[in-house]
Parts: sequence; structure tokens; C-alpha cells
Amino acid sequence: MKKFLLAILVLPVYAMAQNNGNDFTIKGKIGTLSAPAKVYLTYAADNKRFTDSATINDGRFEFKGKAPETPAQAYVVLNSDGNGMAKAKDYTQIYIEKGEISINAAAEPISKATIGGTPTNIDLSAFNKLNKPATDLNEQYGNKTRSATDAEKASPQFKAELALIEKRYSEASKAATLQFIKTHSSSYLSFKLTTDQAYSMDYAEIAPLYNELSPELKSSVAGQRFTGQLEKMKKVAIGAMAPAFTLPDTAGRQVSLSDFRGKYVLVDLWASWCGPCRAENPNLVRTYNKYKGKNFTILGVSLDRADDKAKWEAAINKDGLTWTHVSDLKFWQCEVALAYGVQAIPQNFLLDPSGKIVAKNLRGEELDNKLGEILVQSSSKHN
Repeated sequence: MKKFLLAILVLPVYAMAQNNGNDFTIKGKIGTLSAPAKVYLTYAADNKRFTDSATINDGRFEFKGKAPETPAQAYVVLNSDGNGMAKAKDYTQIYIEKGEISINAAAEPISKATIGGTPTNIDLSAFNKLNKPATDLNEQYGNKTRSATDAEKASPQFKAELALIEKRYSEASKAATLQFIKTHSSSYLSFKLTTDQAYSMDYAEIAPLYNELSPELKSSVAGQRFTGQLEKMKKVAIGAMAPAFTLPDTAGRQVSLSDFRGKYVLVDLWASWCGPCRAENPNLVRTYNKYKGKNFTILGVSLDRADDKAKWEAAINKDGLTWTHVSDLKFWQCEVALAYGVQAIPQNFLLDPSGKIVAKNLRGEELDNKLGEILVQSSSKHN
């Protein structure tokens, strides 16, 4: 379920504590757990990945370190057997920032713990209260998929029920996000929520959210960087003409986007190393085979590296992707990724026969339904 939260956040507020300089401390309590149980801390900041572990004694654990200049999203992972973070499934989310952060759970799981102590974590708790209807739907979705048999999962009724839950989740999450940003315009969390939405929202939706933020947030280094990202998003907003590009295909022949004028074309950005991209490819194959004779095609744009051309070609063959593929093999410096403001993959842009963007980031049945809708309309106009 592509838009669902990675973790369920139910995090009440603790009082803020003082700390010196830019140090952070995380103090936790999980019932009466003791060794061999361990907790693990992982987060990225300043272009580095940080990972740490701590033993638990009578339920208590502690982490210390230097806080980054900007609050960093982090995960605290609990493994009751103490045999590594990779084998654990129980975790909660916090933000690393200067001060003392508290995590408290009367018992396992840590995913149900309360957090607090620092401004961003206090704001996170406030957001989670607003977002509880969405996180409840997230849990409902997970329970439904885990308990279903393979036969049930294949039924149209089951798929329709999941689609309804996802739709309700999306609506609830969006409402909570909008409300929080409007009432917490100076919070770093509001900035983070806004930028996180940039992947799934169009410019017309994300720009008003950004405008709600305080001048201080918008003038920060991260704010100025995102302002630049917004300008790129504006150029590829729904209704805009897709930026032109020319890249080599697997045989080295130059292929231009303009070569596809007169057809509906899905510009699909992916890579052989991208797990979610590869998982989506079977859906693209089905959609392509269904509509390829109806004035529709796909143009694959890979973000593979220069030394991974063979892997790119192997992925095309293995996944049965029989449409045109191009790449400059420049990874995240791909010409198309930069021009289209792409920050994550998979991403796609659906263009009409004139080259205008009519939809973006459509997956599975969403793409199938949209193509069915617009191709029927296109056919009726010409009859």
C-alpha cells in the first residue's frame, strides 16, 4: 500500500528537558525488560548514516550523541532477543535534536510507546493525535491483508475493499496534515510533512501547503533548497508541457521524447537496483499489453549507474519490459530526473498526444483506470 505510513505513531507528550550545547540524550523505559533484549538507534544526518545499540537493564536504556543542525528522523528498534536490528520488527519513530528525548512503554511493543521532551517530538505527538484515524486505517489494512488467504487476495471484492481503505486513509491523512500545518506554521515537523508530500502531490496541492509555513522556515537552508524543488515541480505540474529530452537507448541510439508525439506515453523513471520499481513492473507489463494497441506506450528512463549498464539490460529482459528504454547512466544526476525534479523512484508522468502532463505517479489499478478513462474519451472524440 504505497501511501501508508511505515510506522504507527501514537506518541503522547512528555515535558521538555534542558541539555547543554548540541548534545542529545534519549532515555527510555520499556516495562521490566532486561538482557538479552537490546534497542537500536538508526538515522541519517549530514549525509551520513548513524547506527547505535544499547542494552536494557530493568527496562531502562539510554543513547547519547551530537545532534545535527536540523532535526533528523530516526527509528528506535527493539529486539527482545538482542540478536540484531535486521531481525527486529518492533520500532517507533522519533526526531533526533538537541535536548532530552523520552521514550516510555509499560510493556512491549515499543511501537506503542509514548515519546516527548523536545520541541519536534512534542509536535510529533500532537500530529499523531490528529492523524489517529489514518493510522487506525493503516492498521486495519495490515490486519486485513495478513489474515486473508491467497484466494481471497485474488478476488475483485477483496481488492475493492482494500482500495476503499486506502482511499479513506489518503483522505484522513491529508486532512490531518493540512490541519497540523495550518496550526503549527513554525514547527519543523510542518516543514517535514510538507516536503514529504512532494512525492505524491502535484505542485497545485503542495505550493499552498508550503505557503502556510513561517518565513523563518522558508528562509532556512532546507527551506531555500525546497523552494528550488518547488520551481522544478511547477514545470512538471499537471497541465504543463513535459520538458523535452533526448537520451540513448540500450543500443546507444538517441531517442527523444518528441518521437512519441501523437500517442499517450507514460514516462516511467526506475532503476534495476530499485526494489519498489521492480515490484511494480508486473503491473506495468499488464497495463502495457492491455493498451499498447490503443495509441499508448511507455518510455522507460533508468537511473542506473555508468558501470551498471549490464544490470539495467538484464532487468529489462528479466521483467519482460518490451517498450523503449533510455538512460544516460548518471544515477541521481540523470538529465530527466533533474529536469523533472525527481527525488525518489518509482515515479511516472502520463503525457497526452500533445506532450502535456495529464497525470503522475499512477500505480496498478490507478494507472489502468486512468488509461481506460482517457482512451475512451479520446476514442469518442474521434468517432
